Amino acid sequence: MFWEYVRDVAIAANAAGIRPTVVSNGFIQEQALRDVLPLLAAVKIDLKSFSDRFYREQVRGRLEPVLKSLEVVREAGVWLEIVVLLVPTLNDSESELRELTRWVRTKLGPDVPLHFTRFHPTYRLTDLPPTPVATLERAWEIGRAAGLNFVYLGNVPGHPGESTVCPGCGEVVIRRIGFRVVANALRAGACAACGRAIPGVWT
Repeated sequence: MFWEYVRDVAIAANAAGIRPTVVSNGFIQEQALRDVLPLLAAVKIDLKSFSDRFYREQVRGRLEPVLKSLEVVREAGVWLEIVVLLVPTLNDSESELRELTRWVRTKLGPDVPLHFTRFHPTYRLTDLPPTPVATLERAWEIGRAAGLNFVYLGNVPGHPGESTVCPGCGEVVIRRIGFRVVANALRAGACAACGRAIPGVWT
């Protein structure tokens, strides 16, 4: 509903030397998305669940248009990251996580970052507990087992899952605590230890 606003701000940002990033739920008409992508440096999409039932019952949406948006962003070559808020009992089953991570690997490729973040009870879901860290760690392991190179955990400050690890040699190339980068071992977009290129927006 803010397409014109997003477009105009992105045009103005580029003119000022700022690289625009969009954070979206991914529920957008395909042509509108294609029209704005050339103006963007990156897109982060919140994938609420890999279940259409969850979309219909919890957020009054549909899964398929969101998956299509993810594919369109990836095809356009714009940097893409995905965030999944894991809500206990609603979207954290092992079967759903396996299906989700396989889809990302197959449709988007192994280098698209996938973030699993911790839910805290609020708004209409105050009857559920915070996501157990063990659930997040299981999702982290499932994603890596599916062949994804950059799986992260969010809302767990200090956890190793916040940091970027080189898929080539296993060295930590960006160490994070919360929203802070506390160490950066990248050299010209590559791992300083082994030289493997680490995909991302580094300039």
